[in-house]
Parts: sequence; C-alpha cells; structure tokens
Amino acid sequence: MMYPDYELIAKITAGNLHAFRLLVNRYERLVQHMVQRIIKDEEDVKDICQDVFIKVYRNLGRFKQESKLSTWIAQIAYTTSLDYLKSTQQKYKQNGEVNNSHYQIEGGSDPEQELNKKELRTFIVHEINQLPDNYRLVVNLFHIDDYSYQEIAEITGLSEGTIKSHLFRARKILKDKLVKLAN
Repeated sequence: MMYPDYELIAKITAGNLHAFRLLVNRYERLVQHMVQRIIKDEEDVKDICQDVFIKVYRNLGRFKQESKLSTWIAQIAYTTSLDYLKSTQQKYKQNGEVNNSHYQIEGGSDPEQELNKKELRTFIVHEINQLPDNYRLVVNLFHIDDYSYQEIAEITGLSEGTIKSHLFRARKILKDKLVKLAN
C-alpha cells in the first residue's frame, strides 16, 4: 500500500519500523543520487546513504512539514555528503596528500560521428568537476537534476540570489575554458 508521506511520518514516529522501510524504499534513489553528486567512491556512497537514513530516522520527529519530505531528505543527504568530503579532504591535507578519488570523468561511447561530441562532453564534465565545490554542486543540481532555484535553496541553505550568482560565475568559468579550447 502506498502511504502519503505524512502518514509514514506518523507511523515511524510511533515506532513502526515497517513504515521506515517503506520510507527508505521510497527515497533511497533520491539519497543515492544526491550523495553521488558529491562523493564518487561507491563504497563511501553506500556508507553515507546509510548515515543519511539514520539521521532521517533520528530527526523525523523534528520535521515540520513546511517543505516536502523529499527536499528535507535531500538536504540531509547534501549536508552529510559535504561533511564527509570535508573530513576526508582534511585528513589528506594533514598527511600532505591530494585525494582525487572523489572525482570521476564520465562520457558516452559512440562511433566516429559522435567522437567530437564525446570529447566535448568529457571535457565539460571534467571542467565541471574542477569547479569549486559550491559552484559544482549548484550546476549539477540545476542543469543535471533540474531542481528549481527554490529547491536548491532549500537543499543547500543558500539564498536564491547566491545560487544565481554561483550559476553565473560557474557558467562564465566554463565558457572561458571552452573558448580557450576552441582557440
């Protein structure tokens, strides 16, 4: 049976673990997608997804239902992923190492005619991955995941003006790199 979110919340806060399993099944793809936008190592993604649902379970009683449950869960996934990324980057900095395991270059594979498109796509993905974390996340949420400014603001805690500014600056950086590549 498909329960609305508010019913699941009531059942979970009353201690119904089956309802929590239903919530996890409903939102696990969203959480995994959000985490994978920031963290690239698959084992780390699995661990962080578990951490996200533990936080959801522990804090569900505090959810005010002023926004959609999916937005609230996405925000938890976002902050948990960033916290993890910051902690691992800090560990590598302390050891004087650079950790590139969280960044991956993606691209499609098509025959001859698509080779230039593939190279361009690979270049763009690579350059997006080189953007500062705050720009990269906003670009991915807006252009890849099709979130609105308001939804991105709810997820990240940034103002809509800041989001627009980050998008503008990120696009300018990417445009400059594309112009440089073309020359």
